[in-house]
Parts: sequence; structure tokens; C-alpha cells
Amino acid sequence: MSKNITLLPRLNEKTYAQASERVYVFNVDQSINKHDIAKAVESQFEVKVVKVNTINVKGKAKRVYNITGKRSTNTMGKRSDTKKAYVTLAEGHSLPFFDAIEEEQSKQEKAQAKIDEASAKQAEKEAKKSAKKSKEDK
Repeated sequence: MSKNITLLPRLNEKTYAQASERVYVFNVDQSINKHDIAKAVESQFEVKVVKVNTINVKGKAKRVYNITGKRSTNTMGKRSDTKKAYVTLAEGHSLPFFDAIEEEQSKQEKAQAKIDEASAKQAEKEAKKSAKKSKEDK
């Protein structure tokens, strides 16, 4: 039984926070079970999966408003149901698409630290100038 399983990672703030604990979230097809998800993640990313939790998310009911000519209809529609898989990896394993985001954040933090240092030096210079001026005025 060889299924072609498509793993779509959910990339948002909550999943980034969970990635630090080695928990990664994927959207999967509703017919796939936990064992197949674990095998697919291990084969695609070459990592060791410790456990898989799944949740079925029911689609929200949404209002659909159609205007055709002089008539308008206000009916209820529904979004598709989805299935999420929370995959926990073994110690020392991680997935590559979350690493790029962590690298970008560290670059931004380093740049902000340089800016803070430069502003602190500028503030010191201004303080020295004002102290020197006050002594000259006396």
C-alpha cells in the first residue's frame, strides 16, 4: 500500500513557538492515520518521530451573498473540513523550513543590538557636550 501523502506545514506564530519544543504541525488528508503520517515525515525529512497527535477541524459556516441582476440571495455556505497533525520529533532532530525563520530572527536581533550600541554612544557624547557647556557657562 503506497500512498502519496502530501504534508503541508502550518506556518504561523503558534507553530513557530511549538517548533522550539520539537513539535511541528501539518495539514494532512482526512483519510490518513497517525502511522502513515509518521512514516511520511520520517521518509521525507529523514528524522525520527516520537509521536503523532491528530485533530479533525470542522469547517466554519459562512454566509454567502449572491447578487444576480435584481435578485439577491443570502445563503449559508461551509468551509472545508481539515485534519491537523502534531508531530513530535526525537531529541536533536528538527525540520529545515523552520530553521530559516530562526536564522532571520537572530540576524534581526544582532542588527538591533548594533543600533542600540550606536544610540548609547551617541547619548554619551551628547551628555559630555552638555556637561562641558555647563562648565563653560559658569
